[in-house]
Amino acid sequence: MDPTLSLGDLLPAAVGIAMSPVPVAAVILMLFSARARSNGVAFVAGWMTGLVVVGGVLLLLGSDRAGSSGEPSTTSLWVKFVLGALLLGVAVWQWLSRPDAGAEPATPRWMAAVDGFSAVKSFGLAALLSGLNPKNLALNAAGVVIILQGGLEPAGEWIAFTVFVLLASLTVIAPVGYYFIAGDRADALLTSLKSWLLRSNAAVMAVLLVIFGVKLLADGIQGLVG
Repeated sequence: MDPTLSLGDLLPAAVGIAMSPVPVAAVILMLFSARARSNGVAFVAGWMTGLVVVGGVLLLLGSDRAGSSGEPSTTSLWVKFVLGALLLGVAVWQWLSRPDAGAEPATPRWMAAVDGFSAVKSFGLAALLSGLNPKNLALNAAGVVIILQGGLEPAGEWIAFTVFVLLASLTVIAPVGYYFIAGDRADALLTSLKSWLLRSNAAVMAVLLVIFGVKLLADGIQGLVG
């Protein structure tokens, strides 16, 4: 079938993964540690590795594809339906767990130990946060489903998946890149960014997940009943 995949198809799922406050706050904290450069690079590498391993396995297993007619398979439509419902559930949880106005959001206790992390621990933490976080798992799977339905050749699917991973990693790549360019001058901006993310991002994530969840759910329902 003719290729139908566009960058815009991948953006919602990639943005949903990228807009994760805890990983961005964690990498910023690492940039204030004694091993800032090595830990920052290791965190980015671990984050991308987690996405690649999980999404790559799903891509390899994605043998149930759209047929020669170009229509999505029943399995992929059910996957969209389930993922859409799951994302809506996560959106409700995100909204209900957002901090009250003016209140300081709770931060994970492990963040206090980030200063003593080695590069190996930084890599492992990032891989866990990107690969096993339920929200990221759902969005990663959704991105793979979209790629598999894009009418691409196998090589094109892997290129599209690479673009997807890069887009989903921009928010952890950017602070590290900025730190390497600006050095100590980056401290003020990174501190402000960390505070804003932890304070505001639950509500932002809820909105993003609702938008993408509704889209997946509608696509699934339309295909199944159409």
